[in-house]
Amino acid sequence: PTVLVVLGVQEIHADQEMIGKISAAGQLMQCSASLDVLFLLDGSYSIGRGSFERSKLFAGKLCDALDIHPDRVRVGMIQFSSTPHPEFPLDSYLTKQEVKERIKRIVFRGGSTETGQALKYILHKGFPGGRNSSVPEVLIIISDGKSQGSTAMPAMQVKERHITVFAVGIKFPSRWEELHVLASEPIEQHVLFAGDADDAANGLYSTLTGSVCSATAPGCKVESHPCERRTLETVKELAGNYVCWKGSKQPNAVRALLCPLYRWKRVLIKHPSRCFRTVCPDPCDSQPCQNGGTCVPEGLDKYHCLCPVGYGGDIHCAPKLSLECSVDLLFLMDSSAGVTLEGFLRYKAFLKRFLQAAIGRDSPMNVGVAQYDNDVRIPIEVGQHKDAFSLMKSIDALNFSGGGTLTGRALQYVAQHGFRSAPVFADVQDDLPRVVVLLTDSKSQDPVAEAAKYARDRDLFLIGVGSSFMRAELTKVTGNPKQTIVYLDPQDLFNRIPELQRRICSVDNPEGCQTQSLDLAFAVDASAGVGLENFLRLREFVRSSFLHFSINRDVTQIALVVYGSKAHTVFALDTHTSNSALLQAVEQVPFLGDSASAGSALLHIYGDVMTVQKGARPGVNKAVVVLTNGGGVEDAAAPAQQLRDNGILVFVVVIGDAQRDTLLRVAGSPSYLVHISSYEDLQHYQDLIIERICE
Repeated sequence: PTVLVVLGVQEIHADQEMIGKISAAGQLMQCSASLDVLFLLDGSYSIGRGSFERSKLFAGKLCDALDIHPDRVRVGMIQFSSTPHPEFPLDSYLTKQEVKERIKRIVFRGGSTETGQALKYILHKGFPGGRNSSVPEVLIIISDGKSQGSTAMPAMQVKERHITVFAVGIKFPSRWEELHVLASEPIEQHVLFAGDADDAANGLYSTLTGSVCSATAPGCKVESHPCERRTLETVKELAGNYVCWKGSKQPNAVRALLCPLYRWKRVLIKHPSRCFRTVCPDPCDSQPCQNGGTCVPEGLDKYHCLCPVGYGGDIHCAPKLSLECSVDLLFLMDSSAGVTLEGFLRYKAFLKRFLQAAIGRDSPMNVGVAQYDNDVRIPIEVGQHKDAFSLMKSIDALNFSGGGTLTGRALQYVAQHGFRSAPVFADVQDDLPRVVVLLTDSKSQDPVAEAAKYARDRDLFLIGVGSSFMRAELTKVTGNPKQTIVYLDPQDLFNRIPELQRRICSVDNPEGCQTQSLDLAFAVDASAGVGLENFLRLREFVRSSFLHFSINRDVTQIALVVYGSKAHTVFALDTHTSNSALLQAVEQVPFLGDSASAGSALLHIYGDVMTVQKGARPGVNKAVVVLTNGGGVEDAAAPAQQLRDNGILVFVVVIGDAQRDTLLRVAGSPSYLVHISSYEDLQHYQDLIIERICE
């Protein structure tokens, strides 16, 4: 059959990390010994000018694996095609830089591929400029394996002279078998593929280490990996027979015969083998980067860590924190039986790691720690310790108590007694914000909502930290899902340190768009599907949202639309110019009680609210907030897109069960869709929604 080679490749079967280690070692290894190395470079037409240039580049790369020096490794080169042509002898260039520069200047000659003639030349002349077999001799043949003559006899004679022969496939080696004939035994250690220079350099070094090179790096070892050299060939095969007509000896007659039908087929020819490569200990093997950092090796003994945001306090990605805010901070730790001893110790470790990272010379902060179960104790008063060492010592002394989980009682107690000692110290300001961080992992056995409201009404800023099943209770405590921090597993708790730092310092930063110009429209579902009671909750939500904005002609303008089957403008963007006027107007919003059409509401806003005639300001950011139970939104996707096309953000807040896919088309992005399970929880999401709008 006729064979046309279109592809040749060598593949080592190992995981990607191992391949990376092989490549890294290949870039760093150096064979240092008394050694004569002669490159035999195929410069024939079958290689072609492009692959010849790649061969030169590859030869230069192999030189990096050799310690070139007059007393150690010497390098020479012969180019062969129809005849062999010495490019430079081994004693011409005695430094690595000189050899590599000379290789770059070699010119492609072209001609037939007479590999056998080149080997006979070496048998007759020896290594030009070599040290006459007084040092080991290595011949590196770089070819595509398409020799015009026989290579078996001269190759055998070269190897009988104790010359180590490496055969390197370049371009698309069609005859791996010929390269196998050229190479020394064991063949799998002396046949390389130039497609991956770092891998081949590693293979060369690995084989030479076993015979002549001295090992350069401690801990490095040669490993065997299964590998495969493949060639994709196009072959002609018999597909079957077809009826054909042929002439006959008889006049005016033809014969019907069966003729063979051939077709071309691509066949992958595989040459299973083993590849021997040097692998060195990776500085990243010990996983030195903490907190989700990525280790990047630099050579065999150095590395650096790519740290996530909030980490990078040292080279191993310690939390990079320093509280940039002045607060009185009280940690309220659950010490009940529900949290278990293990959980309590975990919270102690978390607390220590957080404070070690967050308390620095430039962090003006007063810290206290309270514990609770059935009772509440404050073993570390706020501001009691002025240095980190004594604070850590006191935290170490905290003991697990067990008992019931009375979180509500604990919140009430710290609201009354948690911060009373702070003003005793002369250097403590009386008016610092007061922050309580609740650390709990067990459901409270007493009500928390009223006690938490009592604490918040006393201007305590509450933050809840717990595992994910505690989210609902913690949000009741904090009154705001943004101040609830949940973790998925014990290690994830420590990943939440930067988030806790941000939440503590957000006490100084009021929410809202106080400094941004904004035209904002609320579209409120007043249909029968929502019902009067829930509509009044929506109305109260809108009313309290207004408090977050500075209402005037220069900063924020707000319009309000209610809708059932049709939309009604309660007030336009330019109707009210003060917060008090807006708050009064909201009380007059009517409940409609018919079917819902969010699409008609958005069309109404597009054509009759967000217009210059109705007070919209050109060049000012614009947003629409749709409050809905998810009913009647099927017709809203197209008008919502029309608003977005005109630079108006559409934000959808849906309460209860609803079709997420439909709502997502209305919102245009998951970032602009907030799903709330019940109308009672609506108030807890207000800050989150306003923050998204302001962003």
